[in-house]
Amino acid sequence: MVLRYSANISTLWRDIPLRERLEKVSRAGLHAFEFLFVSTFGLAELAAARGEFGLEVALFDLDIGDPTFKSSYGYLCRPEAEAEFFRSLEQALSDATRLGCRRLNALVGRAVPDVPWERQRDLVVERLRRAAPDAADAGVTLLVEAISSHLLPGYLVNYSRQALDIVDLVSHPNVLFQYDVYHMQLMEGNLISTLRENVAKIGHVQIADVPGRHEPGTGEINFPNLLRALDETGYGGYVGLEYMSVGPDPFHWMTQP
Repeated sequence: MVLRYSANISTLWRDIPLRERLEKVSRAGLHAFEFLFVSTFGLAELAAARGEFGLEVALFDLDIGDPTFKSSYGYLCRPEAEAEFFRSLEQALSDATRLGCRRLNALVGRAVPDVPWERQRDLVVERLRRAAPDAADAGVTLLVEAISSHLLPGYLVNYSRQALDIVDLVSHPNVLFQYDVYHMQLMEGNLISTLRENVAKIGHVQIADVPGRHEPGTGEINFPNLLRALDETGYGGYVGLEYMSVGPDPFHWMTQP
């Protein structure tokens, strides 16, 4: 197989307009893009620019109310935020239909003080079980991401095993793990083995090098080995390029031997 790549336009080219970002994606020969929140760009603008360049939307995140990540980081684990989660889900499924997107990242949220971790995990599972049939009806897979505590202090799910346990407990084909190489290198390492052993439960992969969250080749991760191993698993989803480039060409590493 040959891996397919999706440019994350929320981390790349952050100082230029949406249309110019997608033009760069198209000119680079990529066929897909992803981003954090629809509200950052506007649904109509995203749909128009996507259509103009013939690109696929690989992924975006459910709205969390605060795109600066300074509040709850999501609604799934918060007992008081049930209505907010299901409203954000309904809107995201509608937006995904408009954009032709088949993957949505359902951010779990910041842990609630004085509420046991397992209780919050169980709340995530219960809400995802209720959400999964609606997602399936829309042709969408919901994703659970583990995020480094170095980047988002207090986030409930920090390790791959925690996210995979949630996926196992939900036990629905439309709920899978979003594996972010950058976060997992910071938290636990063991990247290749984790990917090989769990590829059937992984619905989306994102990459960036460590340290710095820049493009492959700028840090400590052996990306040729990692991406070769991922390809050998038969993984058929997109690999999201969720990094901040340090050079003029964020994709130069793809053409290096």
